[in-house]
Amino acid sequence: MDSLAAEKKPVPHVVCVPYPAQGHVTPMLKMAKLLHARGFHVTFVNTEFNHRRLLRSRGAGALDGIPPRFRFATIPDGLPASDADATQDVPALCYSTMTTCLPHLLSLLAKLNHGDSGAPPVTCLVADAVMSFAYDAAREIGVPSAALWTASACGLVAYRHYQHLVEWGLVPFKDDAQVTDDAYLDTVVHGIRGLCDGMRLRDFPSFIRTADRGDIMLNFFIHEAGRLSLPDAVMVNTFDELEEVALDALSATLPATPLYTVGPLVLHERRVHAEGGELDGLGSNLWTEQDGLLEWLDGHTPGSVVYVNYGSITVMSNELLIEFAWGLAGSGFGFIWNIRPDLVKGDSAVLPPEFVSSVEGRAKLTQWCPQEAVLGHEAVGLFLTHSGWNSTIESISSGVPMLSWPFFAEQQTNCRYKCTEWGVGMEIGGEVRRVELAEMIREAMGGDKGREMHRRATEWKETAIRATLSGGTAERNLDKVVNEVLLKKKR
Repeated sequence: MDSLAAEKKPVPHVVCVPYPAQGHVTPMLKMAKLLHARGFHVTFVNTEFNHRRLLRSRGAGALDGIPPRFRFATIPDGLPASDADATQDVPALCYSTMTTCLPHLLSLLAKLNHGDSGAPPVTCLVADAVMSFAYDAAREIGVPSAALWTASACGLVAYRHYQHLVEWGLVPFKDDAQVTDDAYLDTVVHGIRGLCDGMRLRDFPSFIRTADRGDIMLNFFIHEAGRLSLPDAVMVNTFDELEEVALDALSATLPATPLYTVGPLVLHERRVHAEGGELDGLGSNLWTEQDGLLEWLDGHTPGSVVYVNYGSITVMSNELLIEFAWGLAGSGFGFIWNIRPDLVKGDSAVLPPEFVSSVEGRAKLTQWCPQEAVLGHEAVGLFLTHSGWNSTIESISSGVPMLSWPFFAEQQTNCRYKCTEWGVGMEIGGEVRRVELAEMIREAMGGDKGREMHRRATEWKETAIRATLSGGTAERNLDKVVNEVLLKKKR
């Protein structure tokens, strides 16, 4: 009788809605895999643009072999049609998702619940915390919802205080000149619970750097961060020990919405699927990964290679790219350098032939790579990064210290924390110079500062692993989200 009852028990159906950029799709897919491993039917909602990119990057038969309980669906993003292999304009994408996507998601939910798809009825939603229209959709169909904040907790605290910075007269800046005024950017902001001492305006997520009160990104984050009381729970891709002060502050400002750490998702999902998962071959990269990198790393001694990747959105001038190139060459170390096709503003990256010949045999230049595996390889001793949260938490989880060159968003906040609070990073100044960069790489790879960074990185790695062991905080917290939120029927 018990087995018969178990067979008839309805299968819970979660709809996962990531923000449509690489750095958000990746952690949401890990969460979707974790829920699938717990028995959920999963519908993963890509935008039409990103789903085409995913299919192209994975090649023919990209989704072959995916189990029946995991399905992809798409909605329009509201932007003009495009087949570009690049991240879309961020402000336009943010405004469009915020203002146009709710009816498209409601239409998809209606189709899923109509039964034509063969899927069980939708029972809950997990939405990226900057796709808050999904909370409205969940309420409309009467199911619970949970938010997944894919970035750092310290970044979220900073975004939650955007409105206060406006009220205090610090934002918007008085004119365009002040946006780049180092003296003003060095203004220390006092009285913000949950952020480290000495936080300057330059350490806040960069969207405050505007003289326009109507700026799309400033208002987008005021809007989205202000709606975090609407879901039934908030999950954060971090672990308690790393961001305890920020997490406590967030919990205090969201007294009616429980907050749970479920990360690092890179380790959490990896452990669960190492124990036997049906979705091992399902990746999230929207660019085609280059083969052969791990084999190349196998030929190097432990800790001898620098890995360089600026993430999926950062852009720079070709002149700046060349400074990075000669800085890497001048360091004397081997390196893997990920150069996206759209990394250079308005043009293709052009590296001098003499640079290419000077690093022959000790460098791998790629367009996109399996970053988690590269960071996990013992040959990698340093990560030169834009300091996006996926890159930061993956590097911490691998015990690899970082050189940080933040570009935008909360990358500035992450950089501040890794350099001053966590002891695993050094910051590269905005004006990159080849000689200084080469010296910084050498210090990080073998100097006194570098040895201390490696020691701290190893300690944080061990703590992150403990958080994601079976029975650890990540698993216990996800248990609570599943049992107390996602499996509960709305009254």
